[in-house]
Amino acid sequence: MLDTFHSHAPLILVGCGNMGRAMAEGWLQAGLRPEALFVVDPGVTSGLLPGVPDDNYHTSADDLPSGIKAQALILATKPQIMDVALPPLASCVDAGSLVISVAAGVRVARFQQAFPHAPKIVRVMPNTPAAVGAGISGLYAVDAVDGASRTLTEALMAATGKTVWVEAEADIDKVTAVSGSGPAYVFHMVECMAAAGEALGLPSDAAMALARQTVIGAGRLMEAQPDTDAGELRRRVTSPGGTTAAALAILMEEDALKDLMAAAIKAAEKRGGELGQ
Repeated sequence: MLDTFHSHAPLILVGCGNMGRAMAEGWLQAGLRPEALFVVDPGVTSGLLPGVPDDNYHTSADDLPSGIKAQALILATKPQIMDVALPPLASCVDAGSLVISVAAGVRVARFQQAFPHAPKIVRVMPNTPAAVGAGISGLYAVDAVDGASRTLTEALMAATGKTVWVEAEADIDKVTAVSGSGPAYVFHMVECMAAAGEALGLPSDAAMALARQTVIGAGRLMEAQPDTDAGELRRRVTSPGGTTAAALAILMEEDALKDLMAAAIKAAEKRGGELGQ
């Protein structure tokens, strides 16, 4: 679907930091014509993305070609500068434009106010593994977003990994709590596993290497067996009376880890709601 963009109905990316650049590189690899991509970022430099013409990089939306109308406008800028970023973009969208925001905490109502003539708005919550094409994004669309625009959104976000639609905007805070913030939970678990190994007497570098690769390998195993749930995979590596069972007896005693994770994710969801007010 990305071959439908062209220089007169382009894809405009606002914000080309880590997430924006990861998406842009994925789009180009998936077949987006370089001349159909315009990048707006105060710190952007020509040559950042392969094949994109120098004239398609702009430090401000005010510098975009006069009369340009985006087929899709992707907002990947920081939430705190949205008040500055949105007004100059209003002239770049119309009723046919699809507006997609990956800015955490910025509600649909804010975009509807900024773009009253562009009713098709989608909020996306990606996560950092998007940088290596292994992310997952939660997607929420307003009623005006038709099937073709949903399909286009999926195609755009497929450049960074998998997608899941949610039915209510409030669910985006839940997505943020589970998957948006989720990589940090996994990284902290690796830190804890490595620290425990070091406490047992392993060299610190060996303990960290073992913890990191164990998590990487477990993830790949789940990916290789998509129809097998995590509980079944856990049971398969837990021999009755063995070492894994001894460890799980601690982690699962009175739902210790389950309750701790539930509390952590609830705190993240609550904070997400507060930031969006």
